[in-house]
Amino acid sequence: MRQVLVTDFAWKDLSIEKEVLGHAAAIVVVANTASETELMQLAPGLHGILTCWKPVGGNIIRKARQCLSIGRFGIGLDNIDVSSATEAGIIVTNVPAYCVDEVSDHAMALILSCARKTAFYDRNIKNGSYDLQAGPPLYRIKGKTLGIVGFGKIGKALCAKARAFGLNIIICDPHIDDGSVAQARVVRVSFSEIVKQSDFISIHVPLSNETTGLFNYRTFQEMKRTAIIVNTSRGGIIDSSDLLAALNEELITGAGLDVLSQEPPAAGDRLIAHPRTVVTPHAAFNSEESLLELRKTAATQMADVLCGRRPQNIVNPQVLSGPELRWRSAS
Repeated sequence: MRQVLVTDFAWKDLSIEKEVLGHAAAIVVVANTASETELMQLAPGLHGILTCWKPVGGNIIRKARQCLSIGRFGIGLDNIDVSSATEAGIIVTNVPAYCVDEVSDHAMALILSCARKTAFYDRNIKNGSYDLQAGPPLYRIKGKTLGIVGFGKIGKALCAKARAFGLNIIICDPHIDDGSVAQARVVRVSFSEIVKQSDFISIHVPLSNETTGLFNYRTFQEMKRTAIIVNTSRGGIIDSSDLLAALNEELITGAGLDVLSQEPPAAGDRLIAHPRTVVTPHAAFNSEESLLELRKTAATQMADVLCGRRPQNIVNPQVLSGPELRWRSAS
C-alpha cells in the first residue's frame, strides 16, 4: 500500500480523503505536528503529500525520494517549494477555483462591516456602550471607489458583487490582458494610483517576494485617511506593525483582515484588539460546499497521479517534460 501524508487540515475528519485514496490502493498518514523534524522522518516512506497550511520545503522534498506528487488543499502555493519539487520530478497540484464565491463574499462582508461599523457597534453594545457617535464617522458606500489589487477569479467575482452596492471599480493587475479588463468594464491603474484613489482596497494577490510587505507604512501614508483595507489573501502582504501604526495615527480608517502574518496570532496582539479592525480566523474559504469540493478535488488529483492518470490542475507543467519525472516511471 502506498502512503499519502496529510500534514494538516481544517475539517473534522479525513473520511473523504481516505475513501478516494483507498480506491488508488493508498493509505492516509496524518502528521502529529507537521514540524520539519517530523516530516523529515516521515518523508522517505511517502508516495504523496497533501498539505493545507503547513510548509513543505526543499529539505523535506529532497528526503521524499518515492514521492510522486504534492497537493495543496487550496489555491496559494507559498507553503510549498515548487522549484524543489520540479527539480525532483514531483508533480504539484492545487485547487484553483473551489472557493471563489466564498472568498469574494467574505471580502464584501468585511468591506461592509468596516464601512458600516457593524462589528464595532456590536462589540460596544455587548460591552455596555450604546453610542451612535462612537468611532469614526460613517459615509455612504454608493459612489465610492473600490480598488481591487489582483484581478483573478476572486477579484472578478468581487467586482460583480461590489457593483450591486454602487461602487466604482478600479483594478491593479499587470498580468491580465486588456481584453479581460475591457470585458469586466473596469479601469486599470498603477499601484500608486490605486493606493491614492481608493476608498476601499481589497487584496487578491498571492504571497511572493514581489508582494511581501506590499502594503507598508509608506503605502498607508499615500492612502486616503477615510480608506479601509481588506485582506483575504495572505497576511504577509501587509506589514502588520505598519498597519497598526497607520491605524493608531489615523492614516487610514480601518482594516478587515481574514489573514494575518502569524496564524494563530499571539495572545494580546494589539492589531487584533484594535477597535478599527474586523478580524476573522482565515475563514473566507470556508463553507460546507467549498470544503467538499476542495477535499474531493485534492484527493482525486493525488489518486490520479498514483494511478498513472494526469491530474486536473498541475501548477508546474514543465515537470512533465523533465527527465526526472517520477510519475512517468511509476505509471
